[in-house]
Amino acid sequence: MHRDSSHAFGHQPYPVTPGMEPSDAKEELRRAIRTHRLTRTPRQRSQAAAAFADVLETIPALRDARCVATYASRAAEPSTDVFLERLAERGSRVLLPVLGTGLARDWAEFAGISDLRERAPGRPPEPSGPALGAAAVAEADVVVVPALAVDTHGRRLGQGGGWYDRVLPLVRDGVTVIAMVFPEEVYDGEALPLPSEPHDRPVGAVATPEGWRTLTA
Repeated sequence: MHRDSSHAFGHQPYPVTPGMEPSDAKEELRRAIRTHRLTRTPRQRSQAAAAFADVLETIPALRDARCVATYASRAAEPSTDVFLERLAERGSRVLLPVLGTGLARDWAEFAGISDLRERAPGRPPEPSGPALGAAAVAEADVVVVPALAVDTHGRRLGQGGGWYDRVLPLVRDGVTVIAMVFPEEVYDGEALPLPSEPHDRPVGAVATPEGWRTLTA
């Protein structure tokens, strides 16, 4: 049965049926969540950006981090603009993805919002500085990743390209990986588990504009 869960923060789609292949279930969820994200106005996304930054600043791993690997958000995603500016203001080194060709993994240093450019249609903005190589993420003291949804057991639903599934194994052991999602995109891992495949990499925490929590496998 397709379900739309009643959620404290609003509509929570769950178009997953018994026996559905995980890959098919993921695609159904992606379509539903992307559609729902488009209902937020630019003003609501802007307000959420400041709230996200406020919440992220309360996470101990981020407060103490000298180097943060995170992402430059696209229009409908949870915005990292305010978060990036605050990291720069406090003098943190910030690494952002550089996608390269295909699934090539790379990073470059953040040099300000005005430096970010969309290098190809539909791709996230990227810094203009030199590429540092895939292994640069191992220098990060904390990693903040995008997601379409996360469940309370740490399962993360990404955009479907598999980029972060290839990146996260390069993160140092013990480093906290935090997913950023809107409140209604946090799913109950028992009642509404997100579909998962063997290559999927879990995350250890989730941040929304309303707070953050650690996740348990």
